[in-house]
Amino acid sequence: MGVFVLLPLLLPLTAVPIARLAERHLHPRVATRLLSALAAVLAVCSTVCLGLLVVVGTVQLPGHPLPDAWADREAPTTAPYEEAAGKGAVVALLAVAVSWSTSARRHRRVRRRAEDALAGVPDGELTVLTDEAAYAYALPGVRSGSALRTWFTGGRAVREGAPVRDAMSGGRIVVSTAMLACLDADERAALVAHERAHLAGHHHRYLLLVRFAARANPLLMPLRSAVAYATERWADEEAARVTGERRVVARAIGKAALVSRGTPTPTLAGFAAPGPVPRRVAALLEPAPSAVRWPPVFTAVGLAAWAAAAGTLGSALSSANATVTLLLVLKAAGPL
Repeated sequence: MGVFVLLPLLLPLTAVPIARLAERHLHPRVATRLLSALAAVLAVCSTVCLGLLVVVGTVQLPGHPLPDAWADREAPTTAPYEEAAGKGAVVALLAVAVSWSTSARRHRRVRRRAEDALAGVPDGELTVLTDEAAYAYALPGVRSGSALRTWFTGGRAVREGAPVRDAMSGGRIVVSTAMLACLDADERAALVAHERAHLAGHHHRYLLLVRFAARANPLLMPLRSAVAYATERWADEEAARVTGERRVVARAIGKAALVSRGTPTPTLAGFAAPGPVPRRVAALLEPAPSAVRWPPVFTAVGLAAWAAAAGTLGSALSSANATVTLLLVLKAAGPL
């Protein structure tokens, strides 16, 4: 296998340039999907690499993970063996498993608390909670039902619990009274449109995906930050498109950021999520970005995108090559 088995641990560095450039130059919808796909592939390859190193490093140790039938064979002595790398990989893989488990438990715990806070509250697309803390976020996975209360925004009624589009089913918009008190009628409409975009685009899935990817390999943390920003920009642009008022959306985001406490967890998208709010506002004061699916090659972002794609492909091929090579060695040396 050689040194190529280690490449998936380092090749995520090739995604750093595209993370920086994509959030500035690509349409946020394209940037979210592209960066999330890169993070997922690179995280899987990195985890496979650690698993291979565990096998390679423990094949000659008592209690190795290979079949018991190898005990009387020569396979443990003929298979590749790197004890130091194997022991380090065991520690790293355990750390990844613990980190994933901790993140999953925390995510479930926060979701349960958010859903418990809605217990007894009438079903509806828009749920307003009486709270002195200012917040607004999209909570997916909660079915909406009958129409109950009406909030007037810009002369148009936004019915809590009104029938929701298919893309919106299974989610609720949670807003505190303190947040609504900070916004005027048009800005409330922008808030609702923003959170609807989060639900319709399933942004929580992208956020959860890149969060687990970054837990698998810390080098993917720039991608996690870039996706968090891109999802907010995606929702900003959708709100601007629906309301037709880019400046109103920018003003609402700026006002909300001054008073908001954020969302219960980073995997839930919110109206004023922590991050580069001034950049979001500045982007809304400019013309809408072009919905280009892939950047031209001979541009900075295009070159970065191709470099990241090449690095991701190289990581995948390296992981596949190392896996196949190890399987062939083990098959030739023992009863696999």
